[in-house]
Amino acid sequence: MVTWKQADADMAFHSEVVVSKLLERGHEAYWVGGCVRDELMGRPVHDMDITTSALPEEVETVFERTVPTGIKHGTVTVLCGSYAYEVTTYRVEGAYENHRRPAEVEFVSDLKEDLKRRDFTINAIARAVDGTIVDPFGGTMDLSKGLVRCVGNARTRFQEDALRMVRCIRFASVFGFGIAYRTWRAMLEEREGIRYIAMERFRVELEKLMDGSRPYRGLLLLHRSGLLKDAKIPFTYEPDRDLISMIDEISPEDAIIRWAMLLYACGLSAEGAHNSLRSWTFANILREQIAGLLSIGEAVGAMSTDIPYQEQWVSVVLQHGRETAERWLFMAGYITRRNPGVYPPEILKNGHTWTREMEIYHLSELSVTGKDLMDLSGRRGGPWVGEILGILLVKVASRILPNDREILIDEVKRVINT
Repeated sequence: MVTWKQADADMAFHSEVVVSKLLERGHEAYWVGGCVRDELMGRPVHDMDITTSALPEEVETVFERTVPTGIKHGTVTVLCGSYAYEVTTYRVEGAYENHRRPAEVEFVSDLKEDLKRRDFTINAIARAVDGTIVDPFGGTMDLSKGLVRCVGNARTRFQEDALRMVRCIRFASVFGFGIAYRTWRAMLEEREGIRYIAMERFRVELEKLMDGSRPYRGLLLLHRSGLLKDAKIPFTYEPDRDLISMIDEISPEDAIIRWAMLLYACGLSAEGAHNSLRSWTFANILREQIAGLLSIGEAVGAMSTDIPYQEQWVSVVLQHGRETAERWLFMAGYITRRNPGVYPPEILKNGHTWTREMEIYHLSELSVTGKDLMDLSGRRGGPWVGEILGILLVKVASRILPNDREILIDEVKRVINT
């Protein structure tokens, strides 16, 4: 039994069941690609893909539970235990359609021919059930050198699927690798092909890059390569590199803050960020969370010295929510390292305390209602009800007034009379 140190034991066990069953039926079968690469690098293994000499219909006869995920291109998903494994027949590929996928594939019986079609040498490594490594293109050597290099002719690989150029940079960034000279040159020569790639596919790679440990390196490489411009991503092309470099200091778990820092450093307003994120096909909730951080920054930057900062900050928290406000305070700490004085010091010093001390966060928590206001005034409802309730909410949340019904009714009477 081959030992997988970086994979979940149960996932590895069931994947070996899949490989062993194919071998028992007289077929060849190997683990291939990212799982082998990550195991050799000592990185966590999340997916375990398998390549085999068995034809798709033969794979389906070996296993009881299968899904014809991409059977036209040789891929069958095998369900084993509680896991799903992509099992793909050895293949060579014809011309690519739309710079994305091969128009046709030909199934072959030689593992080396299958590995030859893959994007980078570090992904063109296979592992046998006894632990033997099959590496005809020097992927293990490139891993030891810390190098991303295309399999075969780099220009051909990028012409086949232009997204490979972004993946190349993503691997270099996430792994801290260099890019082989000929691979980099081919990227510069073929970068216009990126315009054929759907923004959704580009965005997925960007998200993976931003989730890595070294996003700054990847962003610089994207900028230097010209891929951002050719992909028509609306960045400012003179971003604040000092601010962008700080993104590496922010935990990958705080990806929303990383994105907001990037967009701020590129000179985008909250509205501009919202529009850009929409064009990049971000989910609505992520778009709102990221743009919301920039919106808070704009509100804080425009605060008046005539109104107590605590009241103004509480209004911001009520509008955007506590979690977003706390994220912005964290982000503002980085921004003010680069641009001291851009925000009122009182906000940065006391914002966390004021947020924690807020009595309430929602109108529903007030001890008076809109009906109370209408009964007291004898007036019909209208925008004025929401305005007065909003004033009360800020005062109670700021602890200027207690959330006491009688006291708030007295305040309502005073406001109505004036």
